[in-house]
Amino acid sequence: MKFELFIASRYLRAKRRQAVIGVITGISIAGVAAGVASLIVALAINNGFRQDLQDRLLGSTSHINLLRIQSDGIKDWHPLMDRLTKEPHVVATAPAIYEQVLISRGPRARGAVLKGMLPAYENKVSDLLKTVTSGSADALKENSQAAGEGPIDSRSGQIRTTQSAPQTQSPTDLQGVENRVAAMPPIILGRDMADELSANVGSVVLVTSPQGELTPFGMVPKYNRFRVAGIFNSGFYDYDSSWAFTRLSDAQTLFGLGDLVSVIEFKVDDIYQAASIGSQLEAAAGKGFMATNWMEQNRALFRALRLERLVTFITIGLIVFVAALNIVISLTMMVMEKTRDIAVLMSMGTRKTQVRRIFIAQGMLIGVVGTAIGLVLGYALSWAGGHYHLLSLAPEVYSIDYVPFAPRAMDGVLVALVAVGISLIATVYPSWSAARILPAEALRYE
Repeated sequence: MKFELFIASRYLRAKRRQAVIGVITGISIAGVAAGVASLIVALAINNGFRQDLQDRLLGSTSHINLLRIQSDGIKDWHPLMDRLTKEPHVVATAPAIYEQVLISRGPRARGAVLKGMLPAYENKVSDLLKTVTSGSADALKENSQAAGEGPIDSRSGQIRTTQSAPQTQSPTDLQGVENRVAAMPPIILGRDMADELSANVGSVVLVTSPQGELTPFGMVPKYNRFRVAGIFNSGFYDYDSSWAFTRLSDAQTLFGLGDLVSVIEFKVDDIYQAASIGSQLEAAAGKGFMATNWMEQNRALFRALRLERLVTFITIGLIVFVAALNIVISLTMMVMEKTRDIAVLMSMGTRKTQVRRIFIAQGMLIGVVGTAIGLVLGYALSWAGGHYHLLSLAPEVYSIDYVPFAPRAMDGVLVALVAVGISLIATVYPSWSAARILPAEALRYE
């Protein structure tokens, strides 16, 4: 062990004439440990939110969307999609229709985004259909479409017969109602939307499109009844409360689009190169197309998370700064206590730089010990919080139902460097004061 480090460790372990110095030293170590642990936990929560939201978004949506500018939709999307599938970095493609609708059941109604899709393609670009917990997504296959549509009550969304219903229905009448329900096009609702509408698998809902059709009586909204074939639970509140899925052909019929799609979705092999790949797809598709990617669509969200990370680092870093002030006080009082010892060492030939290094080593030991304790405590708390989901959240506010923890090794390295660096800066004044002691003056009255 080097001379300076040996003396510094002995000073820290030795019994003191003034117990308050030992107390302040302990507080300094505890302060550094608390600051480091708090930073590790806070950064783990921030990174957990970012990673969880990113995983949910990428699992629920495509990486790149290609849409037509100033047009009702994309014509001849079959050959276009086949051609773009062969572009570099493209893993899968899928056609889709997105439109705003009103979904109602009896007196309850909810605005929603209705997505028309082809499940065989959709499963290649997103995982939303794989989160169906009630019913089955197989009902959305195009070959499962049943024929026939009966009249519907536009107010209640319930089946309406042309004749007055008798007080009691025969088994034949009930069978006819079941057949008409089975003939309705299927729809899959989010869990929170289904709860709000009190809808279950097999329920009938009325879907109204604001894109009405012109009649002699004016513009009349278009509507159709759908049979709830499944309920999905993605864990992402925005999707579970306001998204619904149906077959591509049923969406085209409801919105009167013909054989058009509003967007072609892409899954790529590198999500962080989505912007450049989207530009290549725009050029390959030709004039009149525009590509958007998942980073552009959620830019505000991830920018807010980055800002929150910086503010958290600065705010909780003040705890380490307060601990550094305690280090200054502790070392300053130790210099006063060890004035005679320092004078003896200097009279025996110890250089001023060595005296300075003794107290720098003391501050570094306090910082390193506190940092080590804080790292162990911070990573242990982060692991426990992430493994057992100790903290729950309101999903309607935070989009997820628990606080995610995702500690990273790089965050630990950064926090450790900052904590040890602040501890090192805190030793500048005490070590400078110790090196200025004059041996003759210090020993004159001893």
